[in-house]
Amino acid sequence: MKNTPLTEKHIALGAKMAEFAGYNMPISYTTISDEHHAVRQSIGVFDVSHMGEFIVRGKDATAFLQSATSNDVSKLTPGEIQYSCMPNKKGGIVDDLLVYRLDDVAEMTVDGEQSYMLVVNASNEVKDWRWLKRLARGFEVKMQNISSKTGLIAVQGPKAVEALQKLTDIDLKSIKYYNFRRGRFASCNNVIVSATGYTGSGGFEIYAKNKDIAKIWDKVFKAGAKFGIKPAGLGARDTLRLEMGYCLYGNDINDKTSPLEAGLGWITKLGKASDFPSKARFQKQKADGVKRKLVGFVLDERRVPRHDYVIESKRGATIGVVTSGTHSPTMDKPIGTGYVKTKYAEPGTKIMIVAGSKKLEAVVTKIPFVTPGV
Repeated sequence: MKNTPLTEKHIALGAKMAEFAGYNMPISYTTISDEHHAVRQSIGVFDVSHMGEFIVRGKDATAFLQSATSNDVSKLTPGEIQYSCMPNKKGGIVDDLLVYRLDDVAEMTVDGEQSYMLVVNASNEVKDWRWLKRLARGFEVKMQNISSKTGLIAVQGPKAVEALQKLTDIDLKSIKYYNFRRGRFASCNNVIVSATGYTGSGGFEIYAKNKDIAKIWDKVFKAGAKFGIKPAGLGARDTLRLEMGYCLYGNDINDKTSPLEAGLGWITKLGKASDFPSKARFQKQKADGVKRKLVGFVLDERRVPRHDYVIESKRGATIGVVTSGTHSPTMDKPIGTGYVKTKYAEPGTKIMIVAGSKKLEAVVTKIPFVTPGV
């Protein structure tokens, strides 16, 4: 089992540790609910150094990524980020990822090159790397896997800008959502400060060299002390992302789910000139309509829906399956997502979640489940 550069910090803080994607990761430090509310109301910090980072550069970098990802990479300008996915050749998803355009970073590029950073899920790092290497044949690109050299923390919450501004000369307020800046942060050079996250509560993701990330972690906590900053584990990361309806690879999307079924048609640019895996299949799905859709649902009972629970109609017909479920700390009730036949996907539709011998009534609802700050 691998450690991140911050593993010793988590153990010293008394975190409950467990294996995740091959890494020894903190699940919680106090309670998931406390950490969740800290992020929604003030500021919380996650160690996400287990994520994978690849550099792709060369004169064909844009063309290559256009052929490998579903979104339109050509729309990115230096300093911008794009959420996307890598479809496979059978209509499923290899992984979802972030694409960073890095052309303005001198040490990453030479004249005439395009340069990108791809951020992929930890559990898919090896698979993604092999997939991209195969697709890169015939393109003039260079690829570098910097995952083992890169530390990453997510500083999330409405107080993040105020707490972190004293640590950098970068004007944090000026960084638009899904944009980034590179500069000096917490006395460390060449740090990427990215206005992204997996919580819906604002804040930043901070990329730095492994040797710097522990110092950055300490300075972030010192800067956020008066705001009640708390470390947060993967438990709260899951409740926060599910309240926003964000997909989790391996649960809500996988190599057999279509991005159109998963509500990710907005990152699947079927009109772009470049071909990409399964493009024709997705075009047909869009024209014909998908047979199932990923929906959100809310339960009035206290029992939490679990991954792979069967979903039935009110009349008892099997109509789908649960992909994710949790108790929402914000709503104080169980919520979940799952795929159902399209005719049952309309908000307000009553469905039944089969939990062993018991059937739990639920109502299909729009996602996100909550609107932070409102």
